Amino acid sequence: MDMFKPLLDILKPGIRIYMPGATGELPTLSAALEAACDRCAGVQFISCLIPGINSFDYAALHPDARLTTFLLPRPLRGSFEAGKVQVMPLSYGGIVRYLTRHADVDWAIAHCAPPDAQGRCSYGIAADFGPLVWPAARKRLAIVNTAMPALKGSPSLNLAEADVVIEIDQPLLIQEPATSAAGATAIAQKIAELVPNGAAVQAGIGGVPGAALGALAGHRDLTIRSGLVDDRIIALHEAGALAAHGDHRAGFAVGPRHFYDFLEDSRLVRFAPASETHDPGSLAREGNFTAINGALEVDLFGQCNLEWQQGKLVSGIGGAPEFMRGAALNPQGRSIIGLASTARKETVSRIVSQLHSPTVSIGRDLVDLVVTENGVANLRGCSLDERAASLMAIATPAHRDRLAAHWRTLRQSL
Repeated sequence: MDMFKPLLDILKPGIRIYMPGATGELPTLSAALEAACDRCAGVQFISCLIPGINSFDYAALHPDARLTTFLLPRPLRGSFEAGKVQVMPLSYGGIVRYLTRHADVDWAIAHCAPPDAQGRCSYGIAADFGPLVWPAARKRLAIVNTAMPALKGSPSLNLAEADVVIEIDQPLLIQEPATSAAGATAIAQKIAELVPNGAAVQAGIGGVPGAALGALAGHRDLTIRSGLVDDRIIALHEAGALAAHGDHRAGFAVGPRHFYDFLEDSRLVRFAPASETHDPGSLAREGNFTAINGALEVDLFGQCNLEWQQGKLVSGIGGAPEFMRGAALNPQGRSIIGLASTARKETVSRIVSQLHSPTVSIGRDLVDLVVTENGVANLRGCSLDERAASLMAIATPAHRDRLAAHWRTLRQSL
């Protein structure tokens, strides 16, 4: 596409270029890169791509193209197995440090709203990492999109700092309205009972955390403190669940176009970079901070796997450890893991004696409560044996005897 020619012209072998991820990713730009894939020879792309949101594979643009990222969306698996995608095993705090100190970015691409009267362009619905990379890059290219809303409090860039400016009017990355499966809804209701009125709440990526956020419509004076927000907060706002003058904060938004319009019109949420949204120290000072995250499996020690499925890497560490650490440091905080107790038509227990994954995503010391459709395991102040007993009690009954036998054998080896 001719509109992106200035960007295509900067591509050359060896260049390291930061591309916006999450909902800052621009579908028409991805299409333009595909149409000019020969220009991507030897280009090293860097981006924080989110499973379930981002599906474009920059490393597949050319045999010599490479991508550095931090989570692993499923569509990137072929390039990952071919050694063309490098996954940095970092949580969000580590990503912040890497991008600002070690990434060595030649060009930072920013996707932003049109400038205001002072010449500043809002990052709009995706402020997670772009504002951190922009000042650290050697050169900067601003894609100014009239479709990008200038959201309240969102970080902004000085357009005069851009070496290249591209002006467009192109659709943003959108998702259908958020819905919850029946199983997730049942778990979400149990989680909602653990959240006090007046809490600051974080809900992570995944069906159960999202459903848990949606289940809080009957609460009052909640403040959003999350990495992402979706259109469920419209219902919370309309139900009066959110603090009227709360400093609701997130790194990016994802949902249908009408949700982005709502954010612009309501000025409800302040967007901020990951250095702020994922700062455990500030989260520790929030009243009743409650972190709600999902997991693929939890073992009888309380350790969590967020990254591996059937021996394959399917995601990354993400931002959950920072939120859960903030909850652990908070005097009234609580960190919650919600998951279905089984998978694959109840043939596989997701409460396991030991993690099947080669790494631990969240350590046992950061987990307060684990919730399945069978109940709540409160691990706070519990010994090893008490933890195991509580976790076995929320497994599906058909798997409990096997878990108990495994624990007896494991316990003797400790």
